[in-house]
Amino acid sequence: MYKHFFKRVIDFCIALIALVCISPILLVVTIWLHFANKGAGAFFLQERPGKDGKIFKVIKFKSMTDERDAEGNLLPDAQRLTKIGRFVRSTSIDELPQFINVLKGDMSLIGPRPLLVKYLPYYSEREQLRHTVRPGITGWAQVHGRNHVLWEERFEYDAYYAEHISLAMDLRIIFTTIKNVLQRKDIEVAPNLMDFDEYRRQQMAGRTFLTVEDATIEDTPV
Repeated sequence: MYKHFFKRVIDFCIALIALVCISPILLVVTIWLHFANKGAGAFFLQERPGKDGKIFKVIKFKSMTDERDAEGNLLPDAQRLTKIGRFVRSTSIDELPQFINVLKGDMSLIGPRPLLVKYLPYYSEREQLRHTVRPGITGWAQVHGRNHVLWEERFEYDAYYAEHISLAMDLRIIFTTIKNVLQRKDIEVAPNLMDFDEYRRQQMAGRTFLTVEDATIEDTPV
């Protein structure tokens, strides 16, 4: 009953209350980033697969400029990341607009993080379980290492969560997430990570790497 009804009701209510309460913060950060990003805008939208693989656009605060080199190519992430962008990432403020995704029903407060669409062909049958539930702002994998676990470990956490969703588990994840954010634990402001599709191709070729986390929601124009 919780998984199929009450979880969605709780998500909607909390997201609505949160958006009302943090609206002044959202307004200030939006204006701040608008000027800091040198015309690149304050928000970043990118397509992600949600529940049952349905594609939606995830919303985050944009922490990078769109500056390019003489040939028109985007500069490296580290060069485009602004001081303000570094701050909103380190404090996880960049995740706050995803309450809008939760309100719309694209996401849940708790669930597997939504990754890139291009990863879809590379999941194993068990890893596909992550798409049987709504993706979340935070999740079981995030409170078990975030940027510091192998892709396979991370997806096993996601699969385990999909199989064992409960109110008690979600409450545990929420409290641990709050604790980690306050301690700024397991946060990498400018990760330099191998994409999962490349990682899996290398793996299929007989090579293995230590790599992780969602090169998630990079501020790269779609």
